[in-house]
Amino acid sequence: MSSVPGDRGQLSTEAIHPASEALDRMSVSAAVELMTREDSGVAEAVDAARADIAAAIELVVDRLRAGGRLIYVGAGTSGRLGMLDAAECPPTFQSSPELVQGVIAGGERALLHAVEGAEDSREDGATMMAARGIGPADVVFGITAGGTTPYVHGALEAARARGARTVFFACVARAEVPDTADVSIRVLTGPEVIAGSTRLKAGTATKMVLNMVSTLTMVQLGKVHGNLMVDVNTAGSEKLQDRGERLVQHIAAVSRDEARSLLIRASGSVKLAVLVHLRGLNVDEASARLRAAGGHLRRALEHAP
Repeated sequence: MSSVPGDRGQLSTEAIHPASEALDRMSVSAAVELMTREDSGVAEAVDAARADIAAAIELVVDRLRAGGRLIYVGAGTSGRLGMLDAAECPPTFQSSPELVQGVIAGGERALLHAVEGAEDSREDGATMMAARGIGPADVVFGITAGGTTPYVHGALEAARARGARTVFFACVARAEVPDTADVSIRVLTGPEVIAGSTRLKAGTATKMVLNMVSTLTMVQLGKVHGNLMVDVNTAGSEKLQDRGERLVQHIAAVSRDEARSLLIRASGSVKLAVLVHLRGLNVDEASARLRAAGGHLRRALEHAP
């Protein structure tokens, strides 16, 4: 396995993959087979880091329960994936847009256009932590496939100085690039089919890990009942209204018409509609019981206030 000359050349994410050195001479079918084979190992690499992923989730849950926020920080592909994960939390879990946020080097313009050099400034990363008012209740989650992005390291250093907890995610080993975060997640995806193009295997691994972090955090916060998205904005669209009715119909074991009526009484809240029906409560009583259960529908159903 050779490496590209330069300061970053020794990183495993920058190495030249021997299996793809003739990629430009391969047939499309052979190239697809190669990429599929390489991608098949990403899940194994993520699984090898599951203990650290779980530790990160537990840290995030603890801080969010205390009123804090989760702030993803990255540059390029890493930043875009953090922004994507943050943006998908409110429609999926009806969470506040403030709860999970994404910060990308170069600002929102960098979502659609490369902002050259934005990732190189530690100072800009630190400045963004001050601009977001990062404090002891927050978790700052730095994402950098190769582990070296100055913007991310500057943000994490500033976040720690402001009392926040930190998580570091990279696709290289600690021996290659050390960090001082509270939790360090290393998913070792190895060299890319196109050398240094970390939007490939490293990007896939990043998406998988962020999916786990946000999803399982929201489960722990009571946003999911069983495997059902019960915190749904039923007023958002006809699709969401339909989903809400089907959820109430399924959980409360009622007809579609009854589910619709219950949702109307509960001002569109699936959780309240279910509690009203299954526990014979009025909406105010159901709301009080749900608050006492920390927003967890199962706890509210199983335990008296």
